[in-house]
Parts: sequence; structure tokens; C-alpha cells
Amino acid sequence: MYVILTSKPGQFRTEAGAGLRPVQAYDYLFFGRPKARFVIAELTGELAGTRVRVIDESGHGAVNPVPVKFLERFDSAEDALHELGHLIRFGSMQTALVPV
Repeated sequence: MYVILTSKPGQFRTEAGAGLRPVQAYDYLFFGRPKARFVIAELTGELAGTRVRVIDESGHGAVNPVPVKFLERFDSAEDALHELGHLIRFGSMQTALVPV
């Protein structure tokens, strides 16, 4: 099972906790400018106990552990990447996912 972790520089970042193994990472470019980083992570632990740390980068410094059970899950890394492709498309706007 796989999940997508999202980070937006200057706003927030996510970190895979115990029970998650990052397998792929992509920068999302909008008209050539980086807007976000997506990490596809494999669930290696128990669904109920695995958490993602969401860290506020806007100056407040809050850290929130979010249970993975609240994230959309995918059967394969390819399914997660396919979903990312759908998420970044906006008509004819220049968008791209660049492997990191």
C-alpha cells in the first residue's frame, strides 16, 4: 500500500514516520517554477499506528502527527504516480512532475 506526502516550501513539509518508506519523489513545476514536492511512500508498518509528521514552515513551528489512515491509499507506486498526474493537470497550463 502506498500514500502520497506533500510539502509546500515556506508553508509546510511532511516527513514519513516509522512504518513508511519513501520510494519516489517529484517536484511539481507550474510554468517552470517549483510549487510543491510530492513523495510516494510505501506503508511498511501497521495502518493504525503509522503517522506522518506535518511541520509548519510559516513561522509558527507547529508539528502535527497525522495518522496515515486519513490519507488516500494506493495499491502500487504506479497508481499513486498516475493520480499525481491527474492532480497537476489544469487544461493547457504548463505543469510538470520532475523526478528528484
